[in-house]
Amino acid sequence: MTTEARYDIVAIGNAIVDVIAQADDAFLEEEQLTKGSMALIDAARATELYNDMGPAREISGGSGANTLAGASTLGRQCALIAQVADDQLGEVFAHDIRATGIDFDVAPLGKEPPTARCLIFVTPDAQRTMNTFLGASQFLPASAVDAELIASGAILYLEGYLWDAEEPKAAMALGIDIARQNGRKVAFTLSDGFCVDRHRDEFVGLIKDGKIDILFSNEDEIKSLCETDDFDAAVAQTAKQVETLVVTRSEKGAIALQNGTTHSVAAEPVAKIVDTTGAGDLFAAGFLSGYIEQRSMEDCLTIGAVAAAEVISHYGARPEADLKALVTAHLG
Repeated sequence: MTTEARYDIVAIGNAIVDVIAQADDAFLEEEQLTKGSMALIDAARATELYNDMGPAREISGGSGANTLAGASTLGRQCALIAQVADDQLGEVFAHDIRATGIDFDVAPLGKEPPTARCLIFVTPDAQRTMNTFLGASQFLPASAVDAELIASGAILYLEGYLWDAEEPKAAMALGIDIARQNGRKVAFTLSDGFCVDRHRDEFVGLIKDGKIDILFSNEDEIKSLCETDDFDAAVAQTAKQVETLVVTRSEKGAIALQNGTTHSVAAEPVAKIVDTTGAGDLFAAGFLSGYIEQRSMEDCLTIGAVAAAEVISHYGARPEADLKALVTAHLG
């Protein structure tokens, strides 16, 4: 029998501090950056880009951590499993995550490699181009996965980005097994089209083996997953293999497929899009918050859309407004 969950969501994710600066298209060309993408970089490239970027602000990030920050703001009990180093950015990350009300107890590594950082360039059209140095994050050991913690979470949330390194991949595989043994739901976000390109076979394997209950994707990611340009075909194919499929479509809104039924919502209007960083993360936060409350699929999608709209109206991937109040204004 499944015991009552102590946490609504336990996430395994990257512990990253985002360093965000404005840039123009000419700068991206000069630095040979692919606009709108996420590239993995080494320590030397991280230093070089940091030196070249304009005035920047540091905001704790990491996809799964951002999702938990949104869910916590919406009243969910959350815990994070992620790896920082014993350095200044590690302290910044740990402080910020705990200040949001999220339990975070993984001990820091030593000084090297340093805490992960993502150098983000935001162009005037609000597109973000991300350059991630994974640092300590990619050394999250399986030993950091507390079986009792995973078992005490109603949903285990995993970010595809973390699949890039062997140790955290093993940690996530262990987390999935523990969640499965304890009758918990496993949610997985594909994270990025390039990420899917790198790990397609493994992601497809997870889905086919029935290890994912809730799958989050955007249009590019699901087409990449299914190796097709036909969005509807990709959705139909994937929806047969997971209990709940959620696909965000930017200005076209979002859809969720469950038990053969498609539910959809329009995108929330935003007065001015400032920075799209974290839109998918916050959408997942809103959706899962509704899911935990056993709301309808339409309500879950709406809460996701409200949370995403809030985060793209300012810099950074963590909510600044009262999401609970925004949701109440929409749904009562």
